[in-house]
Amino acid sequence: MSDRYLFSIKLAGIPIGVSSLFSTTPTLCRDYFTDDAPSFRIETNPEDIISELEKSAREAEAEGIPFRRFSDEYLETLAVYRKIAEAMPTYDTILFHGSAIMVDGAGYLFIAKSGTGKSTHTRLWRKLFGDRSVMVNDDKPLLQVTQQGACVCGTPWDGRHRLSNNLSAPLKGICILERGTENEISPVSFWEGYPMLLQQSYRPADPNALCKTLSLLECLGQQVPLYRLRCNM
Repeated sequence: MSDRYLFSIKLAGIPIGVSSLFSTTPTLCRDYFTDDAPSFRIETNPEDIISELEKSAREAEAEGIPFRRFSDEYLETLAVYRKIAEAMPTYDTILFHGSAIMVDGAGYLFIAKSGTGKSTHTRLWRKLFGDRSVMVNDDKPLLQVTQQGACVCGTPWDGRHRLSNNLSAPLKGICILERGTENEISPVSFWEGYPMLLQQSYRPADPNALCKTLSLLECLGQQVPLYRLRCNM
C-alpha cells in the first residue's frame, strides 16, 4: 500500500492524472492511457474507499436488497470515477447512467430506471445493425455538451457486461426507455424529459459543479432531440 500507481488517462478528450492505491484501477483504465499532460489530477486514499463502502450499504438498504461487501480494489475504481465526475463539469462534460451505442457514426443514448432493459435494448440494436453498430458504453458514458451539440464518449466504467470502446460520437438522440404493451416512440420536450435526465446524470456534491451540471443539462436538452420509447420484447 505504500507504493502508489501513477498514470494518465484521456476521457472525453480531457487528459487526467490518476494516483491510485491498487493496480486494479490502472488495469481497468489501460485502454484510455495517454502521454498528454493532465488537465487535472485526482488521488484516492483509504477514506475514499470507506466512503464508497458506506454508500453501497446505504443504497442496498434503500433498495431493500442484501448488502454485498465489495473488495477495496473495486471500491477504489468507483472512488476514482466519482472524483473524475466531480471535476468534469468544468470541462463541459457530465457523467450519465445509461447505455450508449453508435450506428453509422451517430451516437444514441438510452436512459431508464434500473432494470428496465437498457442493455437488452442496445444488444437488440447490435443484432439488427450488425457491423454498422458499435457500443460506446453500456453503463457510465460521458456526455460533452456545447452550444454546437453534444458528443457521447466511452469510459472504462462500462457495467457488468464490460461493453465499451475508447471513442466518441456526435449524440443524435436520447431515448427515455419504458416498458410497454406496444412498441411506440414519440418526441418529448426538454421539460418532459428533464426529471429522467436529472435522475440519470451524476450530480456533484460541490455546489458550483452542480450548478454547472444543471446548466449543461439544459443546454443538452436544447441541442439533442429527446424521445420516449415504449417497447415490448
